[in-house]
Amino acid sequence: MKKIVIFASGNGSSAENIFQKFGDNSVIDVVKLYCNNPNAYVLKRFEKYEIDKMIFNNSELDSGKVLEDLTNVNPQLIVLAGFLKKIPKKIIDVFKNKIINIHPALLPKYGGKGMYGHNVHKKVIENKDEYSGFTIHYVNENYDKGDIIFQKKTKIKSPNVEGLAKAILKSEHEYYPKIIFNLLNGQP
Repeated sequence: MKKIVIFASGNGSSAENIFQKFGDNSVIDVVKLYCNNPNAYVLKRFEKYEIDKMIFNNSELDSGKVLEDLTNVNPQLIVLAGFLKKIPKKIIDVFKNKIINIHPALLPKYGGKGMYGHNVHKKVIENKDEYSGFTIHYVNENYDKGDIIFQKKTKIKSPNVEGLAKAILKSEHEYYPKIIFNLLNGQP
């Protein structure tokens, strides 16, 4: 059984989607949810599931407390699903190429600090891009600069931030679990 953990900070629809996809899986087990926001809706979503949780503050992330807990859990993959805090270098060093993130744009466009959620979709619409999409990438010490694992392009049908956000999220929910499965099972 391969263990994964999920880091989330907000609404949690992607985190819940991943948990549900692997809930009955005999190969992959989501063993823990990590959250740095005690008021995040993801915690409400996960009340109905039997899963360990660690709610921490940013100083605990930076001080090594989260790293100590991760080391004890020893996951094969750390999955960021709407986690908005930069992962400290010491965690990245211990779990090199075992931390992945999903970003709601076709990186390298619209990446970096402050570029998340509606901020990204608003920029895409403002720049009148014909396509948007999402990127799954490894996490390194720079925001959205890790090696790209997978990208999915989506044609923009109307210049509406909400509509674009829904289309991208639907596509993310379809592909993120597939990519997680492939990574853990040595498939491209």
